[in-house]
Amino acid sequence: MSVEIQYLAWAIVLGVAQLLLADLLVTRQRGMAWNTGNRDQQMAPPAGAAGRSERAFRNFLETFPLLAAAVLALVASGRADATSALGAQVYFWARLAYVPLYLSGVPYLRSTAWTVSMAGFAMVLWPLLR
Repeated sequence: MSVEIQYLAWAIVLGVAQLLLADLLVTRQRGMAWNTGNRDQQMAPPAGAAGRSERAFRNFLETFPLLAAAVLALVASGRADATSALGAQVYFWARLAYVPLYLSGVPYLRSTAWTVSMAGFAMVLWPLLR
């Protein structure tokens, strides 16, 4: 199995962990009745760490499909190389660092982690564009 596919799998695990964390924190804030209810009522966005975890997860969902498509195209085309393998690792580790940075409200380091993850994505995409 390629490094890119392995890190794609780890990124899926990270996404599931972020989903569960956001759900846990929002449920803690709004209560179990909200979680198990039909959610027909409009509610204000969650505050504090619950809101930040939800936004961090949404941010993950904005970049992950692009990475997944690039990794699958890369592996299917046989164009994976050392740069794309490193890029998949950079993307994953930067996205992992992004979560606690966002949850704790660290502004500049959070943005740096996002930028590094996008550099990793570019490294994965690059062999497809050559």
